[in-house]
Amino acid sequence: MNDDDKLAADEARKLEQHEDVKGEVREQVHDNIARKAAVARPAESASEDVLAGQMKQNAVREVAETENAIARARTVTRVSQVIDYVFFLVYAIITMEIVLEALGAREGAGFKQFVDALAGPLVAPFEGLMADPGRGEFRLMLSYVFALIAYFLLHMAVKKLLRLFVQQKTTI
Repeated sequence: MNDDDKLAADEARKLEQHEDVKGEVREQVHDNIARKAAVARPAESASEDVLAGQMKQNAVREVAETENAIARARTVTRVSQVIDYVFFLVYAIITMEIVLEALGAREGAGFKQFVDALAGPLVAPFEGLMADPGRGEFRLMLSYVFALIAYFLLHMAVKKLLRLFVQQKTTI
């Protein structure tokens, strides 16, 4: 072995010893950190308990708020379904009145009188609003068509109002 090889081997051995010493020191430092972290200090423990209590209270409050929002949404949804049903009945009654008038149904027929009795209060505000073209007994009740449109717009406005109670917008 020549001198260069001896020097390289000696340098490698020194480097290996140095790495071993660094590893031992690193392990001792980590062990000390772990021992100190395992020992709870009273001040840290108290602040951790307070923080944990606050986090628990926030979580419980969020769950309660979510439950309230769900209950409110269910109630508003049920009310919305009832409103939809009532408006669909209104649409059906007015539509039947329009169809019976357009087809020239006899005024003395029982069903025609029944539909007139139901539709009368619904279309009364719109009577004579527009000219109702017709020929003989056949009439297209444009006033009633306008009533249908007006009730539809009212229906949509009421549904949008109900949505205000359920949806929470976070932007303006």
